[in-house]
Amino acid sequence: MTFIDMLRDASTRNDSMLCVGLDPEPSRFPGAMKGDASKIYDFCAAIVDATHDLVNSFKPQIAYFAAHRAEDQLEKLMEHMRRVAPHVPVILDAKRGDIGSTAEQYAKEAFERYGADAVTLSPFMGFDSITPYLKYEGKGAFLLCRTSNPGGDDLQAQTLADVPGNPHMFEHVAKLAQGPWNTNGQLGLVVGATRPHEIERVRAVAPTLPLLIPGVGAQGGDAVATVKAARIGGGPIIINSSRAILYAGQGDDFAKAAREAAIATRATLQAAAQS
Repeated sequence: MTFIDMLRDASTRNDSMLCVGLDPEPSRFPGAMKGDASKIYDFCAAIVDATHDLVNSFKPQIAYFAAHRAEDQLEKLMEHMRRVAPHVPVILDAKRGDIGSTAEQYAKEAFERYGADAVTLSPFMGFDSITPYLKYEGKGAFLLCRTSNPGGDDLQAQTLADVPGNPHMFEHVAKLAQGPWNTNGQLGLVVGATRPHEIERVRAVAPTLPLLIPGVGAQGGDAVATVKAARIGGGPIIINSSRAILYAGQGDDFAKAAREAAIATRATLQAAAQS
């Protein structure tokens, strides 16, 4: 199955738009795990076991593993997700952005070393920074489009005078991803949940692309407004929540607390979709 096939299947099977982001911070681990980077795999695997029937994807953020020299634990976690939830796609959140042979190595890292189904990328260096990933048949690539951080305005909100219609940069990225760059139907977009009105603008340009939407939960994104904006056009929706689920509990029952938080978030998203 391609990434898109897996995403649609998991969304239907688990009746979910929820993605659980795996951003392990040892300083926030519960109980005896607290501060112990050697427990990154154990913590994340417990979260996966508790939530895999509630999500349409998982999103490990590579920096949280690499910072603690835990890439081997990430490899082990990827294998674990394949065993316990083979139908749930895994998006490696790496935000790579380079060209030529370097991009080829990053693509190899994501899809061969870690076995991810999709990866996040920065499109700033243009289409030739994306093409090495598209050579992996059936894999997905999510391009940063309209992010929720304040500094996103510095570039993404700028008007492009040389492009017909004078779109904002993020609208131009969305148009390229929907059109000429999406040669094999592998592309999606990353848009932040804190700006629902701009999600609507992205959807107007890219109605069929999958949207990966971080910012619901600890970052304060409005789940109802986000879903209403993202469902325009019918493209797949992936709404990520990380800290609000990972650290819902601080006791030995942290995985149970994470499951309860995931159930509540999924229910909120379902209700928004039906409103």
